[in-house]
Amino acid sequence: RLFAREDKLLKERQGAVQVNSVHILNTEFEPQLFNAHPRVRKDAYDWLDKVLTSVNALNAPYYTFHGTSRVKRASRSGENDNFPVMIEGFGRLVDTCKQRSVTLCLENVEWSTYNRPGVFEKLSKEIPDLKGVLDIKQARISEYPYEEYLQEMGEKLAYTHISDIDAQGKMCLPGKGIFNFDKFVRQLQDVGFDGALIIEVYEKDYRDETELKISCEYIDEILYKYNCLGK
Repeated sequence: RLFAREDKLLKERQGAVQVNSVHILNTEFEPQLFNAHPRVRKDAYDWLDKVLTSVNALNAPYYTFHGTSRVKRASRSGENDNFPVMIEGFGRLVDTCKQRSVTLCLENVEWSTYNRPGVFEKLSKEIPDLKGVLDIKQARISEYPYEEYLQEMGEKLAYTHISDIDAQGKMCLPGKGIFNFDKFVRQLQDVGFDGALIIEVYEKDYRDETELKISCEYIDEILYKYNCLGK
């Protein structure tokens, strides 16, 4: 079977690590899942099948999804959004993922489908099984308050991507900046959230693994304070 060796290698390298979600280099094929041409769309779905096979190999429940690319101004503003077509496309994707026991989770990303509040509400209203991912860094980039995304996703929020920011606006590990994580955790509780907080880390955010451990412990302390651990 094609990619069987790669899937086996993934499983071997996973070891005892619990994988929450799979997130891929998606700009190459995800936009084509919505292509009007059947042949192009079929090719994209063939790649989606490979992705879902990898998700299953890692026993991950979620697939982090970006979707279309918003490059032009009209696309970013949403003035040309065709929601009936988008709903049809996302509905087909959600059903395909469900057949493989995977939940499709749409992430707020400034340059992609969910680039502003309002998009998720319109999609999820018609597609109840669509879940959301809140990325607070992407909310900052979009210049919309993350609270607007959080309230919109509400109980459909599956997990979050968290990061911090210093006084100069530079991204950093949680605990090294000025972001109010106490407030954030309380807001998550207010919408009934009980999922994972995944620290989004880039190469320049740390020098050694000790810093990662300290950041995780910082978040754990806040979660413990609000009785969020051990559930």
